[in-house]
Formats: sequence, structure tokens, C-alpha cells
Amino acid sequence: MSTTTITQPARHTIVAEDTIPPAENSPVFQALARGDQHGKLKLRGIPSFDDPYAKRQWVREHMAGAFRFFGKQGYGEGVSGHISVRDPVLPGHFWMNPFAKHFSLIKASDLVLVDANGYVVEGGNQAIINEAGFMIHSEVHRARPEVMAVAHTHGVYGKTWSAFGKPIEMITQDACNFYGKLSVYEEHGGIALAQDEGKAIANALGKDNIACILQNHGLITVGSTVDEAAFLFYSLDKACHSQLMAEGAAANGVPKKIIQDDVAQFTANSVQDPHNFYLEFQPEFELVVEESGGRLLQ
Repeated sequence: MSTTTITQPARHTIVAEDTIPPAENSPVFQALARGDQHGKLKLRGIPSFDDPYAKRQWVREHMAGAFRFFGKQGYGEGVSGHISVRDPVLPGHFWMNPFAKHFSLIKASDLVLVDANGYVVEGGNQAIINEAGFMIHSEVHRARPEVMAVAHTHGVYGKTWSAFGKPIEMITQDACNFYGKLSVYEEHGGIALAQDEGKAIANALGKDNIACILQNHGLITVGSTVDEAAFLFYSLDKACHSQLMAEGAAANGVPKKIIQDDVAQFTANSVQDPHNFYLEFQPEFELVVEESGGRLLQ
């Protein structure tokens, strides 16, 4: 099996939430916005929790928000697509969506808690999960212990671009979200009903990347929060959409202009921060909470 990786290293890497410096102490994150002259107004990033059970509830609420957002984007297709998040209370356990429930209907109480072997346990919704989803997500969580959340669906733009088995190009500023942190899985072993395919995907993702294009399959993203993984998935799917349109224009004689490596690196260094990618998702989270009348939090 072979993989393709954009090899230029970015300065910032995703790490587990508990080891991320507080948002107010992150000069990269704070440089993205301007407050008052005295420095009292600062960006708010990933919250911290002393109570793991309070954090668990927060994780479930934001996970439900991510699914509602994915539903709005049309990422659902039958029973395909899943998000997983490590449980803050029980080591080795993580949360997943129930099998065959529309993303747009998911509430926090619908989420299912599974153990390291993929079996449903007490503490969450007593519902079955997607077998292929477990095979993929469990292997990524096993290979990347610092990753808190994993997102994978079959969005139309991502899966269409995946047919080329190529990474996206740095043709827009937003594409630079992934500069130096995107790989390509150049094999497709069919639906992931065995551990080998999950292991191959985890291996293709690599040790430091935040996303992977799965050839003939779709996209997968990871994050230190579910918010981050969800935003990165949306951003990569949009980048694939842009790439497809740009390829169409280029095929008709319009030359593409690629962002220079030093400029792409500068942009990546400015945005590839867990607090930033978390914050990028908050407008969408607030909107889906408002649109659901708060029901997704239940």
C-alpha cells in the first residue's frame, strides 16, 4: 500500500486537549484578533474542566452540534458517516453516533458509549453502532493517542476529489489550513468491516497529520476537540469543491496560480492552532443550538 503526503512541515501540531496551553497564553491564537488597548479582551478558546463528568456532558453536546451541522451540509448518505470522541471519564472508551439515525436529528442523549473492543456499554444510549465506523475510528484512536476526535463521512466533494488519489493544492488561503498536514490513502480495500482496513487508514493518516483523503472513499479529519475535527472536515470538503471547480476551468485553458510555499507556510503557522480550529466551529455550533431550540443539548 502507498500514501502521498504533503511533506512541508507546519510548526503547530494537534495535541490532546489537556496538554494544550490556555488560550490566553497562546500568542499564535491571540494574534488572530484585536481587543482593547490594555490587553484585557482576549479570544476565548477551548474551555478547561475540573470535573470529568461536566466535560463529558460538554463533549456530548458539542458532538451533537457537529452532527447537526453535518446534516445541514448534506454529509449524510444512508447509514454512512461517523464521528467519535474519547470519553473524558473512562479511559479507552469513546462516543459514537447510533446506527442509521439522521445526523440532523441527533441529540446529546442519542450518543453511544463503546469500549475499546467496540461493544456498547452503560452510560450512553443503548443503541447499535456502525461496524465499519468502529473499525476505522478505533484504529485511528489507537494509533494517535493524542487525538480526541475523529470525523469521517462521504461528502460529495470530498469523495469526488478522492477519485484522483491526490492531495489538494494550495490554490486558496483556506486550503492552507492543511498545508504540511494532509496525506492521501492510495488504496481502497472496500467497506471497512475488518481491522486491516482501519489499520491501513490510520497508517496513511500518519503521526502528525490532521486530515487524510481516502482514495475512492472520502475524507477523514482529527482534532483535539470534536469542534476542531468537524470544522476541519468542512474546510477540507470545501477545499475539494474549490479544487474540482479549478480543475474544470484549467481544463478549458485557464491557468491555476498556486500559493507559494513560504506564503502557505506562513498562513499555516498562523491558523494551525487547536484553539483557532475550535473557535472556527463555534458560530456553527451556536446556530444549530438556536435552530434546534436547545433540543440537541438534551
